[in-house]
Amino acid sequence: MMHLTFVGKSLLVGDEVAELVVEYAAMLARSGGADTVRLMAYGAGGDEVQALLLLSQGAPVMAETSHADKPEPDNRDIVSYMRQRLARSGAVSFGFPLDHQPDSMSAFEDDESFNFETNA
Repeated sequence: MMHLTFVGKSLLVGDEVAELVVEYAAMLARSGGADTVRLMAYGAGGDEVQALLLLSQGAPVMAETSHADKPEPDNRDIVSYMRQRLARSGAVSFGFPLDHQPDSMSAFEDDESFNFETNA
């Protein structure tokens, strides 16, 4: 389960849908597009809720891990929809899976322009 934070509200959703919302929002922002997605989630009080999100350039969204012990809400239809839209766009995900933990700064090792030294 993951917390999906959108416009100051935190929703508890399954890992797959949380990651897809972030990827889909990024694709829409890059293309200057917008779309709405309807998710099943748990609200701040723990109740099951239905949320309608407007994803666009000006709507930041964040996903973070959670240790909540609840069954994942059923979001199969919206997961399928976002996967199809991402595939049609030709978007390539440049991000690592959210559970990926590279050794120290290995993600930057091949980037010659990245300066590991700080000037304090």
